[in-house]
Amino acid sequence: MILSEPSFEIESIHGMQILRNIEKAGRTCYKSEKNIDNESAIIFVKSLLRRGHESVLEHEKMTVRIICDRGVSHELVRHRIASYSQESTRFCNYKGGVEFIIPPWVDIKQGDYSGEYFDLGLFIPDGMWYNQMLVCESVYKNLLDEGWTPQQARSVLPNSLKTEIVITQNLRQWRHFFKLRALGVAGKPHPQMLEITIPMLDCFQGLVPAVFDDLNVEGE
Repeated sequence: MILSEPSFEIESIHGMQILRNIEKAGRTCYKSEKNIDNESAIIFVKSLLRRGHESVLEHEKMTVRIICDRGVSHELVRHRIASYSQESTRFCNYKGGVEFIIPPWVDIKQGDYSGEYFDLGLFIPDGMWYNQMLVCESVYKNLLDEGWTPQQARSVLPNSLKTEIVITQNLRQWRHFFKLRALGVAGKPHPQMLEITIPMLDCFQGLVPAVFDDLNVEGE
């Protein structure tokens, strides 16, 4: 059994070039073309956001590779205007070792107790979670040994199963995504979602200034 923690990786981008492209597209609406530089691009994009003219942001996109559990991925793919490529439990065979994502409320670190039953696991929640993952892995492997295919045996795998998903959205949709999944404008996000989205928003703000600067997590 493999224990992991959630993570993400932003595909290589040139943030200032993205802003310059947005300004170039946006100025088409007003026929106000000019020499565009980094400073003018930042000012222009901030002006777009103040006026609610966010459709111009749809001309540019960003791609993120996320490692999380299956439960979190089910929320990620609810965002409609996006492209997804996700690790498939139908075709991936985990006989060599099933990987699970450690929930933030479980006090077990990556690498702890690998392949062994947690002491007093029947009496403390952290141990119960860990031992259940071991059971799921064992049953999954046994079903494969009995001739079940990966797409059949996956039925015993839990939400804590690790998955990898690549997401591409235009910048306007990323703003909407962060409002829901980091800022919680429609209700508090799941703790495992926040593990990913808060540091990811911080990275977006550093890579593409002006587009995400106004999205501030409460308390920051």
